[in-house]
Amino acid sequence: MFITLEGPEGSGKSSQLPFLHDFLIDSGYSVFSTREPGGTLIGDQIRDVLLDNKNVDMHPRTEILLFQASRAQLVEQVILPRIRKGEIVLCDRYADSTIAYQGYGHQVDLEKLKVIVDFATGGLKPDLTILLDLEVEIGLRRRKKGGDVNRLDQFVIEFHQRVRQGYHQLAESEPDRWVVIEANQSFENVREEIRKVVLNKLKTHGKSSSKE
Repeated sequence: MFITLEGPEGSGKSSQLPFLHDFLIDSGYSVFSTREPGGTLIGDQIRDVLLDNKNVDMHPRTEILLFQASRAQLVEQVILPRIRKGEIVLCDRYADSTIAYQGYGHQVDLEKLKVIVDFATGGLKPDLTILLDLEVEIGLRRRKKGGDVNRLDQFVIEFHQRVRQGYHQLAESEPDRWVVIEANQSFENVREEIRKVVLNKLKTHGKSSSKE
């Protein structure tokens, strides 16, 4: 089973994923967690280029192709082999981030972009995608407060607003795959909602990923 966490900047995905990982392990499942961009030796090198604040001149097409290069390596080297072994794979961001950020954020042609993304992923889609939704201004304040500001964080506010709107449109277009959780509540409440959503999906999906 393949589960992804998505959301605008500062939504708490990266903080919540380890807790979900440990919860599922304690519940008897075999779980592997990864992230985008990165997750492989090659992907992590690409991540450094993508997020480096010095690379302010990066063109959106360059950005798109670098993300897809990292993603293609992650899918083939990590995600697919783990799924085939019967593990639950958790991923902090995946292909929907490209549609939201580069498609809606940079306003790149969505149909062309979807072709490139499909090529990079080999058509692999998550079984469940959780959107941690948060007002843009709140998320960016969280990021600045945390001191971990990267190149993407520094785009204009209108860009981030388009990203959030894009996420909502993606969720509305595939309601069977997406679940939206309000991220502007306590960390503990968000954590519990994520657990409930994932457990419900596992019940309907079957427990073929659980340990013997």
